[in-house]
Amino acid sequence: MWEFLVWIVIGGLAGWIASKIMGTDAQQGILLNIVVGIVGGLLGGWILGLFGLGSGGMIMSFITAVLGACLLLFLVGLVTRKR
Repeated sequence: MWEFLVWIVIGGLAGWIASKIMGTDAQQGILLNIVVGIVGGLLGGWILGLFGLGSGGMIMSFITAVLGACLLLFLVGLVTRKR
């Protein structure tokens, strides 16, 4: 149960920080920040796994989630950008 709550809190913080970095904070609410942070953490962890790297603890997991969320927001921006 605690792990699930930690995922939500870390995901929300990672998604919020990523949205600030990428300039999409005004477009997102708390629920979308949580989703972006959790999916970003999975994406970042998957990419690190491709290079044979682990997350390395709570701080590195958080940094991985923020970087993965930034990448996710960048990719979504590419797809949804009006031409």
